[in-house]
Amino acid sequence: MLYDDADNVDLKAKVTTAWQEFTRALARALPTLPAGVRLDLTLDPTASGTGEAIYEINVITGPDGLAGYAVGNASLPEGFRLDRVAVGNMIELGWSPPGVVEGSGANFGLHAKPEEAEQLAGLLSRTMRDVYGAPHPAFLTYTVRPLAEEIEAAREAGREVEAGPAPLGGARPAPTVPEVPATAQEGVLTKALEATAALPLAEKVRTVVAALLKTTPDKLEIDEEGEIGVRAGSAMVFVRVHDNPAVVDVYSPILTEISPDAKLHERLAELTRRMPIGRLYCTDHTVWASVPVFGRDFQATHLMLAVQVMMGLADELDDRLHGEFGGKRFFGEGDVPHRKPQGEERTGMYL
Repeated sequence: MLYDDADNVDLKAKVTTAWQEFTRALARALPTLPAGVRLDLTLDPTASGTGEAIYEINVITGPDGLAGYAVGNASLPEGFRLDRVAVGNMIELGWSPPGVVEGSGANFGLHAKPEEAEQLAGLLSRTMRDVYGAPHPAFLTYTVRPLAEEIEAAREAGREVEAGPAPLGGARPAPTVPEVPATAQEGVLTKALEATAALPLAEKVRTVVAALLKTTPDKLEIDEEGEIGVRAGSAMVFVRVHDNPAVVDVYSPILTEISPDAKLHERLAELTRRMPIGRLYCTDHTVWASVPVFGRDFQATHLMLAVQVMMGLADELDDRLHGEFGGKRFFGEGDVPHRKPQGEERTGMYL
């Protein structure tokens, strides 16, 4: 049995909610940062396709408040620099032009008092989204590290510097330590799966997905409806738990703003017949992929397989079907609905 209530999901609302959650998390984190540390918010250039252009904001904590610095055109390669409208938007948001704020150099700068953390969080969020073009918080990475002078002072005082922030919504901590060897990862995964036996279904699902993504349940991106969001390249995969009957739906909006016709429905039927599990269908001008996992007598390995297949499937199919039928990918901000001539079909990993 498959659930089609995903048809009614408002994707724009989900993205808006993700930004709101990120902003709230940032507002909570800023006042807790100790003095003498730097928070870096970065638009992941690999995920966003900006290449050598690094859109980044630095927030430095001090005894008098917070200093913010946002990258300016002097640090951006040609073709990725801010135009006059974007520069005007930066000023309107509250940034001072490069060089005006002490220590800003070629970057935009600002100062904020500790009690202005909520307003600052909104400003930083809007800068990343509206000016630097981050389509979703999942495209952001962050680090918090002590300043060099703070490290030296701590060393002289014989104390350690703690600078780890709470999770910032859908943003991802930038990797700062070597990855765990594969054998160790397998051991952690096995323990996580064993630990799900006595948990409610929703907690089992969160535990399994976190283990699969090599993180912890508290760091998963979970929206206000309790759905887990997992980015897979240009696609987004959601994991939803239904209680009655107990079913876990792993689904992805492959394309939106699509103009369905007989040829599209025939293509989806053909691809569905060739899929290892799940199905593809089109409704409400959106192409969906869905894989159900039974919640009764829940098998963690079945959910793992469904998520793994859906991540690979969605990331490949959104590109393929976009090329054939137009529409927009979840993270295809530059996509314009169009139709390309049919060409030779490439064979992918799953189809």
